[in-house]
Amino acid sequence: MKLSGGAQDEALNIEQGRHFELTPQSRFTIDYIAPQTSVRHYVTTLYHFRCEEPVIRDIQPASVGHLAIFPYGKGEMQFRDGRVDPSHQTNLLTPFSVAAPFVVEGPFHAIGAVLSPLGWAALTGLDAAQFGNRFVQASKWLDPSADVLGETLCAGYRNAELSGEDCAHALCEYIANNTKPVNSRHEELIKQTNEWLGSSLNPQLSDLIARAAYSERQLQRLVERYFGLAPTALARKYRALRAAALLSFPSLTPEYEAELGEAFYDQSHMIREIRGFVGRTPARLADDETPYLSEMLDLTNFRELG
Repeated sequence: MKLSGGAQDEALNIEQGRHFELTPQSRFTIDYIAPQTSVRHYVTTLYHFRCEEPVIRDIQPASVGHLAIFPYGKGEMQFRDGRVDPSHQTNLLTPFSVAAPFVVEGPFHAIGAVLSPLGWAALTGLDAAQFGNRFVQASKWLDPSADVLGETLCAGYRNAELSGEDCAHALCEYIANNTKPVNSRHEELIKQTNEWLGSSLNPQLSDLIARAAYSERQLQRLVERYFGLAPTALARKYRALRAAALLSFPSLTPEYEAELGEAFYDQSHMIREIRGFVGRTPARLADDETPYLSEMLDLTNFRELG
């Protein structure tokens, strides 16, 4: 099944802010699974997604990296530069700086681990900017044993020998056993950057510079290496994601409304930012028919930001 046309159409829709049909909420389920305590600094959450539809269409918001298996389903993801990356049985989603639509021939079951910025660095050792916005077979940038594990887990899942939770914890164990130490000063900078991002919807670069033991030039380079974007763009990404998460709530407290109002120049600015990083306009964020987005924007997914 060639899906590029659908993915390309939906990438164009994101660019132009058009409404397009997504798989309805009633058609799929996603469960979150807590990672083992020993790897919580590397893995923010585990998930188990299921949908039995013949074709699934949705959008992956700008995000951190994932290691995921697809026991059922084959598809592709479209990026802004026109590139289309096909899915595999064992997948590595690199840190995304923009939203990316995906189309899958179902049924579609996905089990994965969401990596913190530290987890991405410790597992892959790759520059998140240089290798960002990709969706590749895990063995392309990890040890071949990642694909062997994925094949084993997918077979066990399809044979009902392993549950989604079993597979998720096995991925977590793989991550725990294959991480390498990160430079301690760089690890501290990752922590400081997370705290800075979590301090406000609109954190100021000067505050991060004051926290970090680096020159501004070194800081720019290192944050881009570990997070995929330079600090100012990174703050924009998380501002849009967190604003979208808040706007998806049925109601907002006056405090949150005031914070959102202060974080963007005006409404059109907010719409552009959310569309680019999330793939939706604010009007669609509370749409009951966009559950994948709602789940991916759940505030529990920002645990690394405090």
